[in-house]
Amino acid sequence: MVEELENDLLREQAESYSEDDIKTLQGLEHIRQRPGMYIGRLGDGSHQDDGIYVLFKEVLDNAIDEYVMGYGRRIDVAIEENTFTIRDYGRGIPPGKLVDCVSNINTGGKFNSDKYQFTVGMNGVGTKAVNALSSRFVAESIRSGKGKRATFKYGKLQSVEDFDTEERNGTRISFTPDPEKFVNYKIKIEFVERRLWMYAYLNSGLSLYLNNQRYYSKNGLQDLLSNEIEAEAELYSTIHYKDERIEFAFCHAAESGEKYFSFVNGQYTSDGGTHLSAFKGGLLRAVNEHFSSEFDARDLRDGIIGAVAVKVKEPVFESQTKNKLGNTDVKSWIENTVKTAVIDYLLKNPPEAEKLLEKVKRNEDLRKAFNKIKSNTKEMTKSLSLRNSKLKDCKHHFGDRSKFADETMIFLVEGDSAGGSLVQSRDPEYQAVFSLRGKPLNCYGKQLIDVYDNKEFFYITKTLNIDEDLENLRYAKVIIASDADVDGLHIRNLLITFFLSYFESLVMSGHLYILETPLFRVRNKKVTHYCYSEEERDAMAAKLGKGAEITRFKGLGEISADEFKQFIGEDIRLEKVTIENSKGIPEMLKFYMGDNTPERWEHIVENLV
Repeated sequence: MVEELENDLLREQAESYSEDDIKTLQGLEHIRQRPGMYIGRLGDGSHQDDGIYVLFKEVLDNAIDEYVMGYGRRIDVAIEENTFTIRDYGRGIPPGKLVDCVSNINTGGKFNSDKYQFTVGMNGVGTKAVNALSSRFVAESIRSGKGKRATFKYGKLQSVEDFDTEERNGTRISFTPDPEKFVNYKIKIEFVERRLWMYAYLNSGLSLYLNNQRYYSKNGLQDLLSNEIEAEAELYSTIHYKDERIEFAFCHAAESGEKYFSFVNGQYTSDGGTHLSAFKGGLLRAVNEHFSSEFDARDLRDGIIGAVAVKVKEPVFESQTKNKLGNTDVKSWIENTVKTAVIDYLLKNPPEAEKLLEKVKRNEDLRKAFNKIKSNTKEMTKSLSLRNSKLKDCKHHFGDRSKFADETMIFLVEGDSAGGSLVQSRDPEYQAVFSLRGKPLNCYGKQLIDVYDNKEFFYITKTLNIDEDLENLRYAKVIIASDADVDGLHIRNLLITFFLSYFESLVMSGHLYILETPLFRVRNKKVTHYCYSEEERDAMAAKLGKGAEITRFKGLGEISADEFKQFIGEDIRLEKVTIENSKGIPEMLKFYMGDNTPERWEHIVENLV
């Protein structure tokens, strides 16, 4: 009887599923309904990866493509009252196709490889996504004294008009991000400026203007490195090379670690890929051949800062975020080009070559001493599996070709109590938990060779798999989860100091995060709300009225597993640790993490709340 009822229910449900349930989204509706599929996070403009800057980038990329193809040497950008305007002086979108190019999916000139040989755009989607997610979008094409203007609202065409003009040829796009999609957004000009500088470095000779301020680079990637490190920190003059398909620059500094900026067709590949690996390989081959040596790659790379930009006709990326190039066909020509160019430089500049050799030899001596310490840590290595009972790993890892690869994360959590709650509430497919044992060492001013003897940092580097090469990183997101009290903030600063001191590239490539957890729980008999600030708490308490119960979470350990599940799921709040450039890092660490000084004491007194 029960089985018959179940079958009848299933039959009714099947019959009720009709043609009326099939939806066809017209025009740009799909982008508006599923914006995350096209631009990633939405955000409010407080983070450099928020959606409004992705929209800006998509329009700017089209203008850059015109310059790359040899049309126009200037791009004007204006920002006024939450409206972006980008004007290039290229060929101008063909007027008859203007509306189609900005509103019809998979319509555009970038499918024609003869017209656009090197691009990483959204394959005909980019400008359409901007249009769909803007409350107002205006596209203008100017050609030979004639102009065409198309105006849209929320992706829907409002008007098309022709006009006469004396302006130079080109395209102008103006858009206002939709406040319904990007709630309470504010444009941070510093994020826009940094992107403009990157484009200037990658396109030497191009003038970009933001509200009449010029962003221009004469020497390309060489200027990028000069902006990242102090001139006196360079051990020798930056080695720079450029041809039609590749540009690279590198030098060594006295600091430990290695750092790279890599690009494909103007796209920043924060996780490198085959082009970066080929650059490293070509550099090693050049140094070993020139000096008739067999240096270990690690001896060459420690202390290096480099940048490489390549142009690839059909780039293949290993993820939707385009952070890592996967093309294997680029390896040979990049390695050979780098090797030939570097050997040529070293032959022509013997004094600089000798300085490079001295740095590599010093690194070699340190590594050999380092290996002795490693051999003395056998007991630590043996106990690693025991210590890693504190590690609750996940099934997938960064670099895997799984759907979870880009979302894999590890929580470095303060204490066993909070760690236990996280373990119970996490998704074991892609979320790992590592419980810290007390406060980590303040490693500022110490050599990595000394820090390696510290068990906690030893276990962290082994768990993350970064002790040999950062490209082996096992998790896409390394998340510091500490209490929102003085001790928790101290632990957070100690961990950030560790990563900035020895694994700076992990931070610069955007893999280090802070977990934001609620400070308060406000509830009555019917509803429960979690608040992340005193302002949110007060507003919610006022909304719920006199019967509201307010709980202050003193630490992560006080949050139950059921509650934690809400904070590390789809609505997880992560604050990425970002550094504008490397130039100020040593001074910053010295000021905050070095010996107590009168200056720091004065700073603390002046900033007491």
